[in-house]
This record gives sequence, structure tokens and C-alpha cells, in this order.
Amino acid sequence: MHYPATFKPDPAGGFVVTFRDLPEAITQGDDMTEAMDMARDALVTAMDFYFEDQRPVPAPTKPKRGEQLVELSPSISAKVLLLNEMLSQQVRPADLARKMQVLPQEVNRILNLEHKTKIDTIAQALGAMGKRLELSII
Repeated sequence: MHYPATFKPDPAGGFVVTFRDLPEAITQGDDMTEAMDMARDALVTAMDFYFEDQRPVPAPTKPKRGEQLVELSPSISAKVLLLNEMLSQQVRPADLARKMQVLPQEVNRILNLEHKTKIDTIAQALGAMGKRLELSII
């Protein structure tokens, strides 16, 4: 997942970064490299809000002129897809644990953005809901 971001020069120096699709994600950096690193962190932090509130994460839109794309890691992207599918199907973590035949704590770890989860495990969770995770190279 790549979210479009605006990197606006700050009169005090550096850049302020905002995301049209995720207004909760705002950050800054002293130079473009630091601003991009901070933008990636801000995206993950914003995702935490959606996970905590059990709200669907908006899909990224196409970038507009002057915006740059900021990428989420593949595992976080897969977790976002999993959360959105769970909400779409109204599947609670306990329901998913039963479908996967695992303890509820394991599903809670899968849904924790700070926990390193194997992509196979996320694919298994999606499979338990009748979906398939596909990767592609472009």
C-alpha cells in the first residue's frame, strides 16, 4: 500500500508531511530524507488508531500533482487488509480464532501492528474468512 503525501516546506526549516487519505497522520522532518522516514512512522501510528477503534482503514487514493507516495511494509499492508475484511464480514477476533482453530491471543498478536507476524499467518487468517492473499511484483 502506497499513500500519497504532501511534503510542504516549513518556514522554520524542514518539511511538514500530511496525508490526504489519513488526516490523523501528520509529521515533519528536518530534511527530505528524515521527513520520508517520519512519514512512514506516521502512517503506522495512524493505522494504530484505526485498529484500536475497529474502524476500516481508508484505501490509498491516486496521488495528485506534487504528492509523493509513502509505502507501508508488506506485513502491515496485509494486516490492514485483514482488519478491513474482518470489519466487512463482521468477524470479531474471537470468531476468527475459532475459524483458524487457534487461541484468541494468537489473533490478537496478528492484529498487533508492533508484533512481527509471518505473512503466511496473515494469509491463513484471510483464508479462514474465505479470502486469499495474493502478492505481485510490478
